[in-house]
Amino acid sequence: MRHTFTEAWSGLRRNASMAVAVVVTIWVSLTLFGTGLLVAQQVDRLKDEWYDKIEISVFLCVPDSPGANCEDGVGTTDAQRQAIEQTLRANPEVAEVYYESKEQAYQQFKEFYADNPVLQSTTVEMMQDSFRVKLKNPEEYLGVVSAVTGMPGVQLVQDLRKILDPMFAWLNLARWATVGLSGLLLLAAALQIGNTIRMAAFSRRREIGIMRLVGASNWYIMLPFLMESLVAAIGGAALACLTLAGVEKFVIVDKAAKEITTIRWIEWTQVGWAMGIISIVAIVLSVVPTLIATRRFLRV
Repeated sequence: MRHTFTEAWSGLRRNASMAVAVVVTIWVSLTLFGTGLLVAQQVDRLKDEWYDKIEISVFLCVPDSPGANCEDGVGTTDAQRQAIEQTLRANPEVAEVYYESKEQAYQQFKEFYADNPVLQSTTVEMMQDSFRVKLKNPEEYLGVVSAVTGMPGVQLVQDLRKILDPMFAWLNLARWATVGLSGLLLLAAALQIGNTIRMAAFSRRREIGIMRLVGASNWYIMLPFLMESLVAAIGGAALACLTLAGVEKFVIVDKAAKEITTIRWIEWTQVGWAMGIISIVAIVLSVVPTLIATRRFLRV
């Protein structure tokens, strides 16, 4: 092992500038890759949390409601209201149905817009009666929406997924853009490691030839090069882990989590998982290019 460590240290010293460039490239690429993993976990958390709270709102007609299911000057009748409620309760995808009167809607409106001037010009009569529907599976909402959309007395069926889905689409796009960009940088890092090891092996080709002639095994010859690439990869991975830890501590815990308390943010467990993944990627990133780059010089 003494020979392995001595040769690895000698190689790193002779190619110090290239080793630093490899460490920096791995650092940046793994940080981006780790950030993509954290964004993915945050998006999954938001989906789990918000989709569970999604409700379908079935707004009933008032005398001046527009819409094909509403009669001019006439609100939803008691018979229509009962028919709508029975249809909702009979649907197997519905977990819970509750009725919200216009008075209750107005109370909620006052709480939500307590400091807004619009409250001064809003009255109870401007509100609508509605049914609030909670689903067993938030993904299965189309059947419930289509069942009540055309019923007499229904002015509008509103599903919050239509509001949330575009936002999640952009978050997913950001996630895959980050992972894709980090993939390109990881490829660049792999090529850089391969070139660095190839240059180091070429400069030591005479020593390698002598070792081959005296019967040294491939692993004995290859280990110093593997050690060099591993040191560079571990250095880059360590810096990437420190960067992710800094993002969690200073951006999420100390800043975002205190200012936006309505969101359940990723925690140290998720950061630790991302660190483990990027550490494995760093090892693979160092070993595979080294094995490929040194294969040519090990042939007799």
